Amino acid sequence: MCKVLIIEDEKNLARFIELELQYEGFTIATAYDGRAGLDLAINEEWDVILLDLMLPGLSGMEVCRRIRAAKDTPIIMLTARDSVMDKVSGLDSGADDYMSKPFAIEELLARIRALLRRLEGKKSVSSTKNLTFQELEVDLDARTVHRDKELIELTKREFDLLVVFMTNVNRVLTRELLLEKVWELGTYAETNVVDVYVRYLRNKIDKPDGESYIQTVRGTGYVMRK
Repeated sequence: MCKVLIIEDEKNLARFIELELQYEGFTIATAYDGRAGLDLAINEEWDVILLDLMLPGLSGMEVCRRIRAAKDTPIIMLTARDSVMDKVSGLDSGADDYMSKPFAIEELLARIRALLRRLEGKKSVSSTKNLTFQELEVDLDARTVHRDKELIELTKREFDLLVVFMTNVNRVLTRELLLEKVWELGTYAETNVVDVYVRYLRNKIDKPDGESYIQTVRGTGYVMRK
């Protein structure tokens, strides 16, 4: 039975989500402030955490960072802010997905199912431990990236994005496909989130005076190729 932790200070909304998820067969616990939510998130095991961005006691961003430093529990961030940079900040703090309020409960259920499918997919991932492309080397177990033996620090999202490119060398990847593979968002999200993260990734992995490893295919998406 799937266990979901709801960290949401708007009690009516939290109760609504709780009842809907219980009806679908989920086991639910709820916290109404950041510190109580963080304590539950760290000290118990959950399949998915629904985390409000604006919380008393400790912000959702900080709660997310602290959870992510301790464990890899999937996190869906709930936010009334809908600008691209707000969403990027939430994803950068360690969230796996985001939803802008107000939202349809059917969409929330779809997002939860997508995260659970991603977890199942990771269990059956290939036994390949390392990826290489030109001067780049990726260790999948250690989640490290080196360029010419120099360690490159990437966020979780940047690392996952790089792995998708390196497992699809010479294949043009649309923004929609990247959203699906890296974020499991499909058509739910704005594709310019991908553009922001590709820019972040290029700034870290490219040589200062060299051609970018990831090339833009105008009107389509991106490709990693020699």
